[in-house]
Amino acid sequence: MLNTLFPRFPVSGWAVALLWLTTLGAAAGCKSNSPEPTIVAPPTSPPPVAPPAPVLVGSTLVGEFTTAQLAARVSDIPLVGALARFPIKVYRLTYTTRNTDGQPVTASGAVLVPVAPAAVPVISYQHGTLQPDEENRAPSYYSSRSEIWSAVSVLAATGYVVSAPDYIGYGASKALPHPYEHGASLASASADMLRATREFCEQQRISVNQKNFLLGYSEGGYATMALHKLLEEKYATTLPVTASAPGAGAYHKSAFAKYILNSTEPLNFLSTYVWVLRTYDRVYQLNRPLSYYYQQPYATRLQTDPFSAVPEQAAELFAPAFRQAVLTGSDAALTATLTANDVYDWQPRAPLALFHGTADDYVPFFNSQDAYNAMRARGATQVELRPIQGGTHFTAAPIYTLQAYAFISQF
Repeated sequence: MLNTLFPRFPVSGWAVALLWLTTLGAAAGCKSNSPEPTIVAPPTSPPPVAPPAPVLVGSTLVGEFTTAQLAARVSDIPLVGALARFPIKVYRLTYTTRNTDGQPVTASGAVLVPVAPAAVPVISYQHGTLQPDEENRAPSYYSSRSEIWSAVSVLAATGYVVSAPDYIGYGASKALPHPYEHGASLASASADMLRATREFCEQQRISVNQKNFLLGYSEGGYATMALHKLLEEKYATTLPVTASAPGAGAYHKSAFAKYILNSTEPLNFLSTYVWVLRTYDRVYQLNRPLSYYYQQPYATRLQTDPFSAVPEQAAELFAPAFRQAVLTGSDAALTATLTANDVYDWQPRAPLALFHGTADDYVPFFNSQDAYNAMRARGATQVELRPIQGGTHFTAAPIYTLQAYAFISQF
């Protein structure tokens, strides 16, 4: 969850077709002094696999920017501006993806293209939390307040095409509710944006290589982890992951829920957790009254304004029966929504580095520690845990950006 300010990665894929010949011998129907003919079956091949339907709908040039302009945007970060090697062009793409109900929708995102002489990799960069009144911070607007304006643009200028999805609920799909922290739709919207980016590059004869990198912090870190998992499950040959570097994501949703509802300390992020609950209640059609989740007067206030202020003490905000249901797992339907959004316990094949501030009190460090432990236990050998010592959710963000860039630069 939360906003941050930094980069994204490369991608490419290929498909391999197998062809075989089957030779059959035939028995003679009658005896003859002549050699019996050998009947050879015609060559056969697997039935052709139809390529996936294109997802790109349209593109618009937003602007072109020199290396000097890009360097000026990061002048407060020593030496970073010097990394910009190429001018970049920024485009707004629209593409087709599917909403949480499976219905097709038109979504959008930004593509940052370096004007480079050789083929470059692709980065999929997933942004952090945007409140409803921060619509113009979505990547496709390419505003000076967006995450991709400064350091991510410099990253593109080092030699990466950057694919930055808005997600459902922003940009072209802003009339729809954003499915906040819903793993499946964050992953599919990001994957389809990556597909659209590849289609756009082919259409515009922009040369990209086969490498795909995944980056993102906070909600973007969670989206990056969900995207990595989806790509390896569904697009292993067409969009293979080269490496990913998610930062400070809430990967262990079921444990995070218990952490929150057990806490006796002030939690300054409870307004965003209200958003998570609202999303899961809608997407999974739990259809519980707000009084099931919240005590008064907050249930009534949240009914009127879903983003109204809430207290920082969990015991003051959440209804006792709801707290008990989460802590004991007694509400099976509710528990299922949390475990459905756990993305910590699986076995990635591509290299993955987990970055997280050890003093993060917004998305606790245990989310990355649990993911590392679970992945290693499953036999993942290319998973690393990269603690940012003493980093909070906010102070660790710029450190994450630089360290994630260094990590992907190895590949």
